Amino acid sequence: MEAKQSNQNFKLENLFNVKGKVALITGGGSGIGLMAAQALAVNGAKVYITGRTSEKLSTVTDLYNKGIPGEIIPITADITDKDSIDKLVQTISEREKYLSILINNAGISSHPQNTEHEDPQELRKSLFEEAAANVEEWDSVFRTNTSQLFFMTTAFLPLLSRGSEVEHGWSSTVINITSISGIVKVSQHHFAYNASKAAAIHLTKMLAHETMTSNLKIRVNNIAPGVFPSEMTTSESDEKQKSAIPKEKYEEKVPAARAGKEEDMGSAVLFAATNQYLNGQTVVVDGGYVLAAGTV
Repeated sequence: MEAKQSNQNFKLENLFNVKGKVALITGGGSGIGLMAAQALAVNGAKVYITGRTSEKLSTVTDLYNKGIPGEIIPITADITDKDSIDKLVQTISEREKYLSILINNAGISSHPQNTEHEDPQELRKSLFEEAAANVEEWDSVFRTNTSQLFFMTTAFLPLLSRGSEVEHGWSSTVINITSISGIVKVSQHHFAYNASKAAAIHLTKMLAHETMTSNLKIRVNNIAPGVFPSEMTTSESDEKQKSAIPKEKYEEKVPAARAGKEEDMGSAVLFAATNQYLNGQTVVVDGGYVLAAGTV
């Protein structure tokens, strides 16, 4: 009997079980946020998705909320505004007794800058004088990519803590979507974005440590994607809120010779959400890009 039960524990539906879990995903209307929402909802989770554009969220629920074990529920919110975050907490609290999974996915890029000048005056012009080189952009990028991770996570601590209390053996989890851009030593022509993602990775470690020492039984990890199809990498979504990247664009840049697939991200999300032994870690899903580019 014991051997039979041991075998059952290794079934996929038990290893990666999110059935009945309550999740919240920021930026869930497209790209990686939508991939995460589908991965969780298709496997039985109740998934709230947020974003600033209600039309995007409605399109997602109309298309992907049918014939699945779980559910996708849209809530319009601006996670860069502290009052809006507090209102979001109140909304979720009115509907749910706890939160099992929080995925902080929303993010923006920064304007590209030419870093290839060898003349110091030209390099100064590109990095300091041009219109894209302004303090306001750095503030906006950090506000969206880094600061909101802190405020979203801390705002939802009580609901996340209750999620760990509801089910024995489950610890609620925060998954920050960062980027390999915060790991590699090259600027990739956008200093502000890469710096904000590096800060997000370190913030993940600090939040994981502080929640652990407070004995909250909440795990905090981050997934650092390489290139995946999203509005950030393609500048658009189609009528199904999906984006596509031509295969040949990254054949030489990525050892895997392609951009990431939806399934690549979906499996990473399920792993990070369900593995109870994973805490304070960076899960790199990049087709080998970091190996080729080198780390800091």
